Amino acid sequence: MGVKNRSGKYIKFVIYLVVIMLVNIAGITLFFRADLTKDKIYSISKASQDVVSTLSEPLTINVFFTKNLPAPYNNTERYLHDLLEEYAIYGNKFFNYHFYNVSPGEDNTGHETKENRELAKNYGIYPVQIQNIEKDEIKFQKAYMGLVMIHGDMVERIPTIRSTDGLEYKLTTTIQKLNNKISAFLSLPGKIQIKLVLSSSLKRIAPYMRLNKLNELPEKMKSIVKKLNNKTYGKLKYGYLDPTKDPSLEELSKKYNMLNLKWPALSKEKIQSGKGTVGLVIEYGGKGVEIPLVNVFRIPLIGTQYQLVDLGGLEETINKNLESLIDINQDLGYLAGHGTLKLPIFSRPSPMGARNGDTLSHFQTLASQNYSFRDISLKEGTIPDSLNCLVIARPTKTFSDYELFQIDQFLMKGKNLCIFLDAFKEVMPSKNQAMARGPMYLPLKTGLEKLLDHYGVRIKESYVMDENCYTQRVPQQFGGGERKIYFAPLIKNRFINKNFEFMKNIKGLITAQISPLELNAGRIAKQGIKARKLFSSSEKSWEMTKPINFNPMFIHPPKSPDKKQSLSLSYILEGEFPSYFKDKPIPEKKPEIKESEKPGQKKPENKKTDIDLSEIQEQGQFLGKGKPGKIFLMASSEIIKDNMLDVKGRDPNTMFIMNILDYLNNREGIATMRSKEQRFNPLRDTNAGTKTFIKTFNIAGLPVLVACFGLLILIYRNSRKKRIHMMFQK
Repeated sequence: MGVKNRSGKYIKFVIYLVVIMLVNIAGITLFFRADLTKDKIYSISKASQDVVSTLSEPLTINVFFTKNLPAPYNNTERYLHDLLEEYAIYGNKFFNYHFYNVSPGEDNTGHETKENRELAKNYGIYPVQIQNIEKDEIKFQKAYMGLVMIHGDMVERIPTIRSTDGLEYKLTTTIQKLNNKISAFLSLPGKIQIKLVLSSSLKRIAPYMRLNKLNELPEKMKSIVKKLNNKTYGKLKYGYLDPTKDPSLEELSKKYNMLNLKWPALSKEKIQSGKGTVGLVIEYGGKGVEIPLVNVFRIPLIGTQYQLVDLGGLEETINKNLESLIDINQDLGYLAGHGTLKLPIFSRPSPMGARNGDTLSHFQTLASQNYSFRDISLKEGTIPDSLNCLVIARPTKTFSDYELFQIDQFLMKGKNLCIFLDAFKEVMPSKNQAMARGPMYLPLKTGLEKLLDHYGVRIKESYVMDENCYTQRVPQQFGGGERKIYFAPLIKNRFINKNFEFMKNIKGLITAQISPLELNAGRIAKQGIKARKLFSSSEKSWEMTKPINFNPMFIHPPKSPDKKQSLSLSYILEGEFPSYFKDKPIPEKKPEIKESEKPGQKKPENKKTDIDLSEIQEQGQFLGKGKPGKIFLMASSEIIKDNMLDVKGRDPNTMFIMNILDYLNNREGIATMRSKEQRFNPLRDTNAGTKTFIKTFNIAGLPVLVACFGLLILIYRNSRKKRIHMMFQK
């Protein structure tokens, strides 16, 4: 019996040991983790997973972080460890990271840590001074808290990581930049098709249209593609298509809305009637973009003029469109001129460092982390197709019909508009009248209003006042206390649209001098446009119409609650917009008077004047119905000025504006990732009765509950004592 018992114990021990080994093997090979936080802040977002899983070249992250740092820096190091481990799970074989020991005295000889510190220095990572409270004594120490990313021959560094705020966003966007620059073309499974569509029939009429270099296009394009192939790892395939010889190409021409010309017999029958097509198409993965090669201008008194694109800049144009097509474009169009707010990069700095209330230096700094601003002047030509979004910030000068036509057609191409438009223009009084009255606010009409109204949204000529607004502290010399700034509404969480993923964690905003928006529901429904409200004012808001006066002492809420209502303040319109210029004459470009064309001077002669270009009919290059595009509209430019944005990018206003830019540049995943770490969590609004109940419960209710619980315990114990006593009596 004893032998059997001992053998049974051994068998059980072996079985338990095998089970433990199998569990450990399963734990090593099968990985599982669950993030139970509400906003999944300890899990990387889908955008981060996609970035590291599509690497096609080795990416190495070297981390230089001093060990055993005081709080909160030790938590930052731990979070960075977990974050990089999460990246490694979803990353492919090209992703790897390494933590270098840079803490002095960590090894016996000190040689290793010394070499690591030298390596960090070579990468541009230097120690920073941090504060350490130890034994009620404040001490300062130097610590390494940075990392460097190496991708091919390029190096990006984050020299200092002091907190976990936005760390995933910084890492992912930096990896994306590196990946875009090197790996985007390498990871393409197929070739990008570059097709020159040029009818040979155009060669006969081209000299009469001053398109003498049109015949050089096939060889020029072949040379450009060959040169670009050296930069794109041979991912381009060039083809020359002639619709004159292949009539089936007419469908391709219609698909991309290319320029089609048709002419009767001209120049005394020297040129026979005919038709022709010209354009350049870039296609990949079911997407395509057309680059116009001939521009048509209708100039009053002069007539129709044709102009071939600059062949010298064609390579750069193709390169920009390639980047846009495979989603590595980082250009952001910014409309210059027309009195728009000026970015520092497009304007001279103020003398002696003077600050201007209309400066956008914070907006520029924040947006420049992911985008390169591109100055767009409508007077110089059309808006480049390589842009995904055009920002229009507070224009004050009137747009000509030709300029509005360019904006309209940019939207028709499936591009996006980001518009901050003021309803009024501030006019300061003269020096003699400055003491007698304040500034005047006159309705601002630029011409964009008629475009927006055609698309289905209108800006009302009023300002929104709100009792839920920013509160200003009054200095003691002026009586002290607080003063409500009614023209600076605070947007509370319940008035923010959470249907957008990138808006879910934005729980409050502040605006200023903003006008309400009004939708034309019938027009929007007829056009099939989807209008989604982003946020609105509270139910305690009202409109201030003319005369406008922003002096807080003269602003009083209306006594009647019927005059107060929630007002719509921002919209995103999406869909296939109809062109404003459909069924209207195409606007003509105003001619620029050159030195040789000034009055009194003889115009240069045109050798070929025996042809009437007005008889040539053009088709294409005008879109009456647009591809799916987006319009963001907010009737205030104050929100993008320096006093409304945090240059560190942590406040809700900043996240909102940057998320809008990402959304309009088709990067919604990046926008969602940025806002998931928003830490602004305001308390819910409660009425006076609820506050009184909670206060009373905390003061008196909790002690009563404790006393009742103690009484129940006492009753239970007495009952138990009696039961035991009765048991022993029996």
